[in-house]
Amino acid sequence: MTLDPIDRAFVRIDAGEMHLRRIEGTRPGPPLVMLHASPGSSRSLMGLMRALRDAGDTRTLIAPDTPGNGDSFAPDEAEPDMGWFSDALLRLLDGLGVERADLYGAHTGARIACEAAAAHSDRFGRVIFDGISDYAPEMQDLLLRDYAPEMAPDDYGRQFVWAFNFVRDQALHFPYFLRDPEHRLMTRPVPCARELHAATVEVLKGLTSYHKPYRAAFRYAAGQRMKDIPIPALLLSPQNELPDLRASAQALAARLPRGQMAAIGPSLAEKAAAIRAFLDGTGVGRS
Repeated sequence: MTLDPIDRAFVRIDAGEMHLRRIEGTRPGPPLVMLHASPGSSRSLMGLMRALRDAGDTRTLIAPDTPGNGDSFAPDEAEPDMGWFSDALLRLLDGLGVERADLYGAHTGARIACEAAAAHSDRFGRVIFDGISDYAPEMQDLLLRDYAPEMAPDDYGRQFVWAFNFVRDQALHFPYFLRDPEHRLMTRPVPCARELHAATVEVLKGLTSYHKPYRAAFRYAAGQRMKDIPIPALLLSPQNELPDLRASAQALAARLPRGQMAAIGPSLAEKAAAIRAFLDGTGVGRS
């Protein structure tokens, strides 16, 4: 039987315990820190972590659960911003004894990576964005109002039904609560029952705090902040990404002083190959 290379651990920082998944590497040099999308946890990055190993990448991979998600602590602050999440990431790296790392972030994780790379560029070598854009004011207001409602355990267990439908509907529409043909997602399959169950459990772990990283991400002006990132940066544009994000990828990449964009296929293998090529400095996209 082949053992899964992914280990799990907790690291205590001043605000609480952060949970992470990790593949220990044999390659010297900085690790790749991988930041997940909302609303789940680093569990959503396990496939990509394994794909990087399958692609021959032997660097150390570290994927923490964002505070408020998964098994990490929940922020005490009512409305933490991206600066707060970026600082939490730096405290985690300090706790791990990591002085310098490369960064990958997906959606909410991409925004945390953006702020970390802009505010603490001395700690990072390269940064990869997977699913990042700015929202038009009307959409931003709609997302802040309706996308991530505050939730709590219910005497009748209605949070369980809500969490399952929340996860499933995100594969059907964007935003998930606008259930009309205009907002139907045609590039993503609905996850299988096993995956829906696992993703729902991750949301339930952060039931009372999952909305905090979401709302920080919706408020964040990524495009404006990108001009402050001095390190090499790659913006991925997968074929199965949200149409609005794909449409804005090239323009956003142009805002990065040392940025490039890579249009890739939908598979994890293609994403892993693009990430590895960029981190190795062999080039993958258009500057």
